[in-house]
Amino acid sequence: MKHFFFLILFIASSFSVAQNIQQATQNEYLLAENYYREGEYEKATQLFKKLYEKTPFNTTYLGRLITCYQETDRFKEAENLLKARIKSNASQVYLYVYLGYNYERQQQKEQAKINYDLALNSLDKNAAYGGIIGRLFKDYNLLDNAILAYEKAMEKNKNANYSFQIAQIYGEKGDFKQMFESYINLVDKNEQYFSLVQRYASKYITDDSENEANILFRKTLLRKSVSNPKDVWNMLLSWLFAQQKDYKKAFIQEKALYQRNSTDLSSIFMIGKIAFENKNFDASTECFHFIKEHSNSKEEIIDANLYLSKIAVATKNPETEALFQSLFKEFGKNTSTIKLQVAYADFLTFSANKPEEAKKVLQEAIGYASSKFDKARIKLKLGDVLVFTGKFNKALIYFSQIQTQLKNHELAQEARFKVAQTSYFKGDFTWAKAQLKVLKGSTTQLIANDAVDLFLIISDNEPLDSIPSGLKEYAQAELLAYQNKDNEAIKVLNSVLENQTLKELNGGFLPITNNIYFKIAKLQIKQKKYEEAILNFAKIIATDNQGFLTDDVYYEMAELYNFLGNTEKAQEYYQKIIFEQPSSIYLVEARKKYRKLRGDKVQ
Repeated sequence: MKHFFFLILFIASSFSVAQNIQQATQNEYLLAENYYREGEYEKATQLFKKLYEKTPFNTTYLGRLITCYQETDRFKEAENLLKARIKSNASQVYLYVYLGYNYERQQQKEQAKINYDLALNSLDKNAAYGGIIGRLFKDYNLLDNAILAYEKAMEKNKNANYSFQIAQIYGEKGDFKQMFESYINLVDKNEQYFSLVQRYASKYITDDSENEANILFRKTLLRKSVSNPKDVWNMLLSWLFAQQKDYKKAFIQEKALYQRNSTDLSSIFMIGKIAFENKNFDASTECFHFIKEHSNSKEEIIDANLYLSKIAVATKNPETEALFQSLFKEFGKNTSTIKLQVAYADFLTFSANKPEEAKKVLQEAIGYASSKFDKARIKLKLGDVLVFTGKFNKALIYFSQIQTQLKNHELAQEARFKVAQTSYFKGDFTWAKAQLKVLKGSTTQLIANDAVDLFLIISDNEPLDSIPSGLKEYAQAELLAYQNKDNEAIKVLNSVLENQTLKELNGGFLPITNNIYFKIAKLQIKQKKYEEAILNFAKIIATDNQGFLTDDVYYEMAELYNFLGNTEKAQEYYQKIIFEQPSSIYLVEARKKYRKLRGDKVQ
């Protein structure tokens, strides 16, 4: 028993010592790595040398030590170390890449090539080091050699697959054609790479169908779909068209997929939803009608009808009321149709100007709600209706309840934005800013964008030293516009522009002036007073043609002139975006529309 006790004590002691040694080595490595990353190569050299001598089989220590030698011009030491390693173990052929690069650093190109060739030629006999050799060449930016190494390794070992690495290298070289071919070959071999390829291809794909990468990706997919037809090519084409906002083309691909496997309509639903969010109502309508006609799921059919009703509202279809009533007659008012009931309440409030009827619809709907999420959706819309009728405090209670009950959920973030917006309407700018500051980092992009826009309006125009800036009146006008009282909103905005006292207090210039002109113009477009809107947009350009609203103004003017049939003026303003506002979010659309007006064939 005594001997057994000492044995246990010895083992525990040995284990503790081993742990301490391991911890000390780890600390040493972390310190060495820190020196290395900070560019303190002399200090890093001493530590990596010590670590390498302890564990000469560790390639990380070896690589770092060689780089430290090279960064401190100790090329001979690096050379001697590598030659000694090669002599002691000739099978470690990847060391020739290190040695070749050591010569390259000294401008000894011929010697470098000899060693690179030794590394590459070794793969003809043994492809085991192909991955390491390829990676080293890539790390040293010797991209052609890296591709050769990976290709040789795959040629000799049919189970090896470096297509992904090769594709990445072609991307770095700017050879998009070869890059996409490599990515698509990867998917061809194994469709499990679909999402990975989609993610990496998205680094080069834009929403511009005329972008070189988009064209090459499309052509590569089309060639592949002809030579080796597979569903995955339609899926990738659908994804590409969706990125380009060519939703009808995406829908064609999804229809082709559905005809081969008529069990899942979720992709068509997603295309329809994205098209709706981007105001492409024609494509969205096609998608949701297709779902209505082909789905066997009551839930899917109701959801498709929900979007068709939203499209009717957005396009001011005179049959919208009748559409809602026919849907309630068909599907009833119950738990399944809560979203439809909420959409109807929104229509009654903001399109039909019947907020009291909307309240009744929502109060009835809350009785059908079986989940906290459905209740939150109803309360959000009830809050909107209350803001519309000027009952701010009651609306804030609903919004705050949602924030408390659904913390961090998208609905809670939406509720927080509505708290900020309502506080802004009330003139409580400090509280509105506090809420918006949190929302700027929202996981929901639309909410984050809206939060940033409102935050900037407040922070750029907030009264300083109690001197009025026009922000209070602007917020009041925005509330009136929210309530569909457009003439009253325009009247308030014009009163700010005409207020001489306000101008004098602010040194003759109100920073909010351009926002006011822009808001008036947008309201005039809503009222179909297009010529007046153009005049107000022109005032912004006359004041400051390099301001933060410039590209918005150019695009709005181009769209108005295009709508009015003045194609020459429309081209002029689209062209201004293309040449004067290259970072504008409207650039792609402006380019497409300019080319179309000019008579080009737009793909």
